[in-house]
Amino acid sequence: MSLKDNIVHEAQKLFSLNGFLNTGINDIIAAAGTSKGGFYNHFASKEDLFYAVLSESQAIWRDKVLYSIDEIESPTVKIIKILKNYRDRYLKDSENFPGGCIFITFSVELDDTRPQLMKEVNKGFEGFKALLTRLLDEAIELGELPKDINSDSVAETLFAGMLGASVLYGVDKDNLILDRSIDSLIEYVILLSNKQMPNKVLHSEST
Repeated sequence: MSLKDNIVHEAQKLFSLNGFLNTGINDIIAAAGTSKGGFYNHFASKEDLFYAVLSESQAIWRDKVLYSIDEIESPTVKIIKILKNYRDRYLKDSENFPGGCIFITFSVELDDTRPQLMKEVNKGFEGFKALLTRLLDEAIELGELPKDINSDSVAETLFAGMLGASVLYGVDKDNLILDRSIDSLIEYVILLSNKQMPNKVLHSEST
């Protein structure tokens, strides 16, 4: 791993644990085992590093949350797989995010204090909600979900539930609470599609 990548990786962990505002450049330098010269050789400021950390965190998120969904044909089953990946592959990733979801941490502390930085975080949130809406629209078009479902509202419900599960898990890393929270969202999707798709299909294809 290059020094630049190591700085990003260590900053990512520190931001996840302590937040962007409560993490100083000296903390990052110490964690990365470098000097101020080594830091400023790659990043002009902590804000400059923020964008690199955000980009890397989003890449990890995509790799983990969207894992193997291209192998699934049903858009409804894709949504269930995303929920499972979010729980099992992303939120439980203590190597990259020991403090829990870094995007939640950013959204809590940056909304009022660093609106320009928060704007970049929100782009990711909006992109994910758009993905959920698109999958829901496809499911409706294919007859997997009832036509009277409002895909935007369902996407917002799923997104809010995922954020809530992340916040609860971030408090004490209780796997039981996390499992129950995500399972409730999965059951919600299954209930929506219950009359359209057999339960055994939904469960078997999303494992």
